[in-house]
Amino acid sequence: MPLFEIETKAHIVIAWADNEEVASAVLAEHYPMEEVIRISKRPRNLWVISKTALGITQDGFDPCNIARECLAKAAGDKVHAIRLYMQETGEDLDRSRKMIESNMILGW
Repeated sequence: MPLFEIETKAHIVIAWADNEEVASAVLAEHYPMEEVIRISKRPRNLWVISKTALGITQDGFDPCNIARECLAKAAGDKVHAIRLYMQETGEDLDRSRKMIESNMILGW
């Protein structure tokens, strides 16, 4: 079964489907308020995300672990955790905010 990438304004959904119509129906079932911007069939039956593109390097630096440690030290206070993350990593405010918020969603 082919793998489809379904793009909306808010999401990129990856789904197995027999064809584009079924892929669109999968989106409508799970995200009924989302409008399809683009559907493309992936060339293979797998999805790859580059760790480098996400900022995860091979030198042992794990930004998610650092973000979770900062959240724990800050007792869940987002602003304080962002400051701690900036101090720990040297990252700018925007990157630090994204890391802390994405790890808050994961339930640090």
